[in-house]
Order: sequence, then structure tokens, then C-alpha cells
Amino acid sequence: MASATTDSTRERIIDAAEECFARYGIAKTTVEDIAAAAGLSRATVYRSVTGGRDELILAVMLRELTRVLDRLAALLRRSGPVPEAVIEGIMDVVSHVRSQPHFAHFLVPEAAGHTQAVVAGAAERILDMCCEYVRPYFEAAQREGQIREGIEVEGTVEFLFRIITSLIVLDRGRDPEATRNFLRSYVVPVIVGP
Repeated sequence: MASATTDSTRERIIDAAEECFARYGIAKTTVEDIAAAAGLSRATVYRSVTGGRDELILAVMLRELTRVLDRLAALLRRSGPVPEAVIEGIMDVVSHVRSQPHFAHFLVPEAAGHTQAVVAGAAERILDMCCEYVRPYFEAAQREGQIREGIEVEGTVEFLFRIITSLIVLDRGRDPEATRNFLRSYVVPVIVGP
């Protein structure tokens, strides 16, 4: 029973952190703010989240990443040929992340130093999580010869993660069709071959 209570308290704290990051921004949110929003003492927060604010930043980011990956996995299950699946998957993820007000607080310049340090420390965990979501689709496409020979899921996921991140952060003002053409010209050939 104690474990369920601990998990429940942790989820309550993560919910409060997500709320505070959206309200105050990552740079200005304190553990005291999170404790107050959760209706808990600061000591309880520190007992439940031993990594402090950085652990909470990561927990909120991983929660949002899970939401994005759930959407991506659903899209890949109903997608057609690999080139279009890659393009539409990237387009959907970028559009979804940009449209989520609760995710925007991770993308503002004043949050960059905080989120960058957290993401750098958890990069392998994040990439592993992404790989596990897309591995079934990727392996099926490889068996069907739709992906160039010798390409590995881990390297492909890292490449796509970097592309998606840059498209989210660096908005060049392209319309959706121009972005699709960019992906078709420069990203798809890396995965499926010329």
C-alpha cells in the first residue's frame, strides 16, 4: 500500500510541477511553488523527488514525450509507405508540440539552460524510449525492404529526433507543403536510400 501512496504522491507532485512550469516558467518555478500547488510540504516533495527540480523537469518532459510517442505510434500503425510515414510522422510531432501550450514553456529561451542540462543528462534514456516506440514499425519496414540496408533503429531514431527538435525550435516560416518537400528531399533519402 505504501508504494501506491508513494506513486500517487509522486504523480501529484509531477502534476503540480507541470502546472507551475506553465504558470511561472521553468526558470522561475521553485520547489516551494510546486509543493504549494501540490498541497504538500517542501519536505514531502524532497522525499518523493530526491533529484529536486531537475528531476521534476525531466519527469514532466518524459510525460509529454510519452504523449507525443503515443500519437506517433498510432500514426505509424495506420501509415502507408515509409517515405510518407516518415514525413507525416515528423509533421505531426512538430505540429503537436508547437500547438501544446503546456509544452511551450520548455521551448522559451529562458528555459533553455535548465532543460538542456536535464535533457543532456537523460539523453540515452530519452532515445531508448523513442526507439522502443518505433522499433516494431522500423523492423517491419526493414523486413519488407522499405528501408536501406544496414541502417540501425538507434541511429535512425537519433537522426530523426535531432531533425524533429530542430524543426520545433527553429521555425523557418515554411508552409506545411514546403516543409514536406524539405523532408522529402533531405531526410527521406537518408532512411530509404536514393
